[in-house]
Amino acid sequence: MPLTPTPQQPEQHTIELEEHGNLVLPESIRHHLNLQPGEKLILTLESDGSLRLTSLRHQIQKLQGIYKDVAPGISLADELIQERRRETQP
Repeated sequence: MPLTPTPQQPEQHTIELEEHGNLVLPESIRHHLNLQPGEKLILTLESDGSLRLTSLRHQIQKLQGIYKDVAPGISLADELIQERRRETQP
């Protein structure tokens, strides 16, 4: 049963490590994070021994946001593709 989060305390759930090392995320967490079956997740071991679980999709969106002001109005992917094409032309 989830604990009610407060500003000082994040939401917590008790989950069980299954026989082959599988973990099942509670439905409320999957729904809150909009996680779909087969979605890739990043598990980070923090220096204090805690674990942080992040969706790869969310991490990519976050990184795209960091670089959005680098070249506003310009697709850096398109620029890279054009550059690679120029490099391969004789």
